[in-house]
Amino acid sequence: MALDTPPLRPLWDIFCRVVDNLGDIGVCWRLARQLAAEYPVRVRLWVDAPEVLAPLLPAFDPALERQEIEGVRIARWQSPLVFEQVADVVIEAFACDPPAGYLAAMADRPRPPCWVNLEYLSAEPWVAGCHGLASPHRRLPLVKFFFFPGLVPGTGGLLREQDLLTRRDAFLAQEGPRRFLMELGLDRAPDTLQVSLFCYDTAPVADLLAAWREHPAPLLCLVPPGKPLAAVQKLLGGGGPWQVGPARLVPIPFLPQSRFDELLWSCDLNFVRGEDSFVRALWAARPLVWNLYPQEEAAHGAKLEAFLDWYEAPAPMAAFWRAWNGLEGNLQATWPGFHAALPALQDKACDRSARLGSENDLLTTLVKFCESRV
Repeated sequence: MALDTPPLRPLWDIFCRVVDNLGDIGVCWRLARQLAAEYPVRVRLWVDAPEVLAPLLPAFDPALERQEIEGVRIARWQSPLVFEQVADVVIEAFACDPPAGYLAAMADRPRPPCWVNLEYLSAEPWVAGCHGLASPHRRLPLVKFFFFPGLVPGTGGLLREQDLLTRRDAFLAQEGPRRFLMELGLDRAPDTLQVSLFCYDTAPVADLLAAWREHPAPLLCLVPPGKPLAAVQKLLGGGGPWQVGPARLVPIPFLPQSRFDELLWSCDLNFVRGEDSFVRALWAARPLVWNLYPQEEAAHGAKLEAFLDWYEAPAPMAAFWRAWNGLEGNLQATWPGFHAALPALQDKACDRSARLGSENDLLTTLVKFCESRV
């Protein structure tokens, strides 16, 4: 007697067009990896610039057209797109628009897939009203839904693996920060503020170094490769390390995505940028400084103010953040007050992380949303 063949698990396709270097693919790989690890589905990640994924994922070979890593089938998004079947759920990251041929195949299915545009993160009030809205295609019998990550009720939440906070707490309890520094060949003296610096090239790094030079508090700053290191090298010359008053700045190797959390968990203050590192810094439960992607006419200011409101940010934090993002104020003048507020901001960071951790994570919300529409 023939055995029944088990039904195929649902297929999810995630489309990623690399626009902001590490940011877009960072979010998409994190989403794909968590989906494959925590849900009984098949996952394909289509990326148009796979070479950008390679530093984040050392096991990945960008020369291959297709490969499978950690349960995710990673494929080059090329034209024309070659695919065996249309997925049951189609996620386009940040309005990247799947190829026309793929959309036509979606429309040919007896039951169209659930099609979702994963939007950018914001705490602005209007986001909850737009979350989940439907947008019919202008020609094809398809409907796209807008899915907004968010910090407030009525939005999609934040990406968070089921074991993330447990891993963070275990790392801290087992002297993880000290071991992390030792792996880098570093140590720090007592009462030294340990900082990570991850920013865009528009950030006022020169003003930050000037503030550190004049402030008496000892500081160890870990500088990853890319735009942060380039900015420091342009100002200070050479390859580092550098001493700027009581502050020591040290270049560190590029960390794969799987270890980036350890950097954030090990530091007392994290400068982060964009979306992926910002969300991870929130989960780190440490004081943070967010460098938003700059927009014309300072439109990113509204997003910054919305987050500061949600965070109930004390005045020294708000002033420093505005200056760091080029919106108002003098960075050197705001650093002493921000530095003095760090102990209170540590308590605030723990509170906000715990509050977010008590709510559904983005993937839980997204899977429920899509299952109700497949």
